Order: sequence, then structure tokens, then C-alpha cells
Amino acid sequence: FTSTREINIGFVMTEYDDLLATSAGYDSDSSDGDTDEELKEAFAAGLLKPGLNIVGEQPEKKVAKNNVAAMKQKLAEMQKNLPWIERLDLVNAPAPLAPELAFKEDLHGKERATRLQQEKAGVTLEDDDVHNDFKREMMFYRQAQAAVLEAIPRLHSMNIRTKRPEDYFAQMAKTDEHMNKIRTKLLSKEQGQERAEKMSKLRELKKYGKKVQVEVQQKRLKEKKDMMDEMKKIRKGQGGNMDFLENGGGKGQGESKGAVAGKRNAKDKKFGFGGKKRHLKKNDKSSTDDVSGFKPFNKGGAGGKFGGKSGAKGGNKGKGPSKRPGKGNRQKMKSKKK
Repeated sequence: FTSTREINIGFVMTEYDDLLATSAGYDSDSSDGDTDEELKEAFAAGLLKPGLNIVGEQPEKKVAKNNVAAMKQKLAEMQKNLPWIERLDLVNAPAPLAPELAFKEDLHGKERATRLQQEKAGVTLEDDDVHNDFKREMMFYRQAQAAVLEAIPRLHSMNIRTKRPEDYFAQMAKTDEHMNKIRTKLLSKEQGQERAEKMSKLRELKKYGKKVQVEVQQKRLKEKKDMMDEMKKIRKGQGGNMDFLENGGGKGQGESKGAVAGKRNAKDKKFGFGGKKRHLKKNDKSSTDDVSGFKPFNKGGAGGKFGGKSGAKGGNKGKGPSKRPGKGNRQKMKSKKK
């Protein structure tokens, strides 16, 4: 079974071999290279495509011809003899260089020279394209200035006005409605830019405020941690720095040292100044043996406030202080008073 592609390839190769054999006169299976004669015969038979080989001499070089008469003839054909007011053409030299323009040109040259030296471009200032462009624009400016200085007096001499009258109203090329649309669009664009700038500034301020807030929180946490570490050292009896008590842990910095010291002394006098707080009221051997503050209780003895003969003026003599009536008796007494 033979495919269509194989048949086409075989047909093309057979045709190509036949053409080579008929044009060059040798067998297609030979491995020798083509000679110049064979290539010429193939080219003559039309088997070689044009453009691959060039037969003949090199093309002649074109010689530039300065045909002055023909150019003058074309110039005369294009030239139109119109008055100057219709042409407004001027041929003049550039205007003198003003001092401020000379200063700008000199300053630009110094800046470009410094820039070229820093970049190590290996280009002199005379060959610098940027500086040459600046000088070229300056020359255009001076040329236009010279043309204006010459044309304005010439127009005035011809009684031609060069300024628009103050009361001159020209018809607009665009309607008021169209101009209002343009003005509205420009205004909305400007407002959008201002809004975008304002939002960007607010975002920057928000980022800065957030950064400051984080720094303040970190500072407070650090101060709190340092204070707790010092408190732990004091409780364990390992010393510690108590300066944070004087400034109130970072608060009240505006108060004077004397006021802070006075508050500290008053609090120390009232509450103490640190130390062990547990088991302060628990007795020990020394407090148990100390009976200097003991006051014995007088049960019906002489000389008491309520006991003995001197304690009672009326009845219940020698029986101690009178007892409080019971609850029922107190209620009866209250009812009698009502």
C-alpha cells in the first residue's frame, strides 16, 4: 500500500532528476559538483531561479548631475510673483543673544558637562546631542525674534494693525454648549486628580499614624515589662530599681520632683513601702512574750465604770452593768411610746 504523499514525492524527485540530466548531460546519481559550464547551461535552459546567480558585469554607478538650467526652470515654474503682504517672508540674521539667554545657555552647558563627566560617556560638550538641541532651539527663538522685530515696523508702515482691538468679538468656532461640556470635563478631571492626591495623602498619614501608634504601644509594653521585672526582683529580695515608683511608671512627667517625692513619702507613711505583706498579724515568740499592752477585763470589780458600788447609782448594786432588754420587751416599749 503506497500513500499519496509518497507518490507525490517520488514524482517530484523523478522530474527533478530528469531536468538535471537533460540540462547538464550527466547521471543524477553522480556525486561530482556542478561546473560553471553546467550552471550556465542550466540557467540558459531556465532551470535556475533568478536572484540566486548574477550573470554579467556590475551595475554602473550613478553620477550626480548638477543641471542648473533645469533647476532654474522648475523654480520659475513654481515661483509666483505675489505682494509681500501675501507672502510675509523674511530673510534676516538671528537677533542678538540677550544676557538672560546667554546665562541659561552657559548654565545648561555646565550642567551637561558635569553630567557627561559623571557618566563617563566619552563625548565632548560640542558633540553632545542634548546641548546641541538646546542651542538649536535657542537659535530658532532668536531667528523668530529677529523676524518679529523687522516685520512689526514694516506692517505699521503699511497701516496694518498687528493687535486685536479690545472691543473685537470674533465668532467662535465651537458653540457655547460644546465649550461648557469641555469646561465641565476639565473641571471634573481636575477634581478627580485633587481627590486622588488627597486620598493618597490620607493613606500616607494613616500609615504614618499607624506606625507611630505601634511604636507607642511597643514602648508601653516594654515599660510595663521592665516595671514587672523590677517588681519581681523587689518581691524576691533581689534588690531592684525603684525609680519607676518616683515617676509613676512613666506618668505625671510634668510634675516636679518635689511634688512626686512628697506624694511618695505620704504613701509610704500610710501604706508602707513594699516588703512582705503576708502573715503580718501572726504571732511569733517575741510578740507572744510581750504583755506590755495587755489590759485585764474587770468583771464586777471595784472602781469600774459599770461594776461595783461606784459604778451603779441606783438598783442592781454590785451586779455589774445593766443588761439590754430583750426583743419582746423592746417592742412593747416602742408600742407604749406610740
